[in-house]
Amino acid sequence: MTNRNLLKIAEEFGTPVYVYDAESIKVQYEKLTSSFHRNTRFFYAAKALTNINILKYVNNLGAGLDCVSINEVKLGLKAGFPSHKILFTPNCVDLAEIEEAMELKVHINIDNISILEQFGNRYAGSYPIFVRINPHIFAGGNYKISTGHIDSKFGISIHQLRHIERIMNSTGLRIEGLHMHTGSEIKDPDVFLQGLDIMFELSEHFPELKYIDMGSGFKVPYQKDDLETDVPSLGKKVDHALKEFSKKTGKKVDLWFEPGKFLVSKSGHFLVKANVIKHTTATVFAGVNSGFNHLIRPMFYDSYHVIENLSNPKGTERIYTVVGNICETDTFAWDRKITEVREGDILVFRNAGAYGFEMSSNFNSRLKPAEVLFIEGKAKLIRKREEFEDLLKNQVEVL
Repeated sequence: MTNRNLLKIAEEFGTPVYVYDAESIKVQYEKLTSSFHRNTRFFYAAKALTNINILKYVNNLGAGLDCVSINEVKLGLKAGFPSHKILFTPNCVDLAEIEEAMELKVHINIDNISILEQFGNRYAGSYPIFVRINPHIFAGGNYKISTGHIDSKFGISIHQLRHIERIMNSTGLRIEGLHMHTGSEIKDPDVFLQGLDIMFELSEHFPELKYIDMGSGFKVPYQKDDLETDVPSLGKKVDHALKEFSKKTGKKVDLWFEPGKFLVSKSGHFLVKANVIKHTTATVFAGVNSGFNHLIRPMFYDSYHVIENLSNPKGTERIYTVVGNICETDTFAWDRKITEVREGDILVFRNAGAYGFEMSSNFNSRLKPAEVLFIEGKAKLIRKREEFEDLLKNQVEVL
C-alpha cells in the first residue's frame, strides 16, 4: 500500500480514518509460521484489534484466537474460529463468565487461586483447563505493559505451586495447559527461553500436560533504529529447546504463542487532517482533527509513532508539536521533525494497527472514526464513521 493509496482513501472516506493493509498482516503471520516448526501454533491476541473483518482474515490465514473477555470469544466464533482454536484468558472475572465460556466449549485459562478452587469444586475432572503462571520475570517495553513481575495482577505465582497441586489432588482438577505472558515489546528473545525453562520445570507436576503457552510480547519497531524481535533466531532456539525437553522427559507438548501487536501493528495507518498551525513564543503546534480519544497510546504509554505529511512529502522539514482537539493535554508528539505542515494537509501515524481504534472512546462527545481494509488493491470500508445519533443510542431519557 502506497502513500498515494492512503491519500485516495482520505479523500474517499474522510478523516480521521484507520487503514489496515491486509498484506502486511499476512507477511507478519508467515514470518512466524516459517520460523517455528516443532509443534508450534499461533493464536492471534484479539484485544489488539477486534474488527470482525480482521478476525475473519486472520482465521483464514490459519491462526487460532486468544481472547480476554467473553465478548471477544463470541466475536471469534462469529468470525468463524472453531471453538477448539480459541483460548479464553480473562482476569478478575467471576465464575459466571468462566461458565459461559465452558458452554461455548473453548479452552479456558484460569489465573488466580480463588477461581481455580471454585472451578475445581464444581467441575473437577469434567472440563480440562489451562493455568496461567506468574513467573516473576520483569520484561516489556515499560512497567504498564509488563505482566510477569512479582507485583502483577496477572497469573498465579510460581511460589503457589503447592496450592495449585492441593486443588488438583483434592478436586480431581485436570490441567492440560500451562500459560505465562511476561509483557509486550520484549527486546531480548532470551526472555522467552528463560520462561520456557520455567515451564519445563513445572511440567513434571502436571501429568496431563498437553500445551505450553508462552503468551507473546514480540517487539515491532516503532522508530527508525528500533529493534524487532529476531523471530527466525528465536524459532531455532525454541525448536532446539523442545527437542531436548522431549528427549529428556519422553513428553511431547504443543507450544502456543499469542501474537497481537506483532501481526497488526505495522498494518495500521491512522490518517488525520491538520486543522490549525498555531505559533506560541516557543512552540509551533500542528493541531489535527483527532485526539487521544482515537489514539491514546502516546498519552497512555508514552509510545512513539512515526508521523509523516502525506500532502507535502518533499517540503522543508520543520519542528512541530502535534496535538489533538480534545479539551485535555492531548499531545501525540513533542518537537517532531515533519515536512512543512499546512492547514488542510493529511498526516499519517504509522504502526497504528494495534490498540489504536481498539482503545478509542467518545470522550468530549466526539465520534469514533471509520476503519478501512486495503486488500487485493482495493480499499473497503469495514466500519462506518459514527454519527451524532450514535452518542444517544443507549441513553434513556427520563427527564
